[in-house]
Amino acid sequence: MIIRKMVEGDLPQLELLYRQFWDEESSIKTMRIQFDKLLKTNTHLFLSAIENNKLIGSVMGVICEEIYGECKPFLVLENMIVDKDYRNKGVGKALLSELEKLASQRGCSQVIFVTERDRVDAVEFYESAGYSSQTHIGFKKKLN
Repeated sequence: MIIRKMVEGDLPQLELLYRQFWDEESSIKTMRIQFDKLLKTNTHLFLSAIENNKLIGSVMGVICEEIYGECKPFLVLENMIVDKDYRNKGVGKALLSELEKLASQRGCSQVIFVTERDRVDAVEFYESAGYSSQTHIGFKKKLN
């Protein structure tokens, strides 16, 4: 397995991974437009886990600027997904480790994210990777 920056050619396989989790189709054409747009902003990090030329996992990080204290940026972790056949095999931890390394290189002070309470497997995974839900409460509100 290798972890590398995502390339546009990964998007058709990424759409299949997202479908495993969310059970809805995404437009690859729209994904390409958005991917290209976000790459140009230099605020988004996209990583792919590849094994035998197959995308088996991915994660996105969004670098947000801060305006208090030392004004260090932070990273919001989004869209972490690992193919159902490759879970519990170190793929997620490898993606997370590389994302944390890139965030650190960009001067980020912390990584934050939200996951659903009923996703026990995800909660256990993040706790095993050193994340804590004991000191903060996350909130989410859908718009539109």
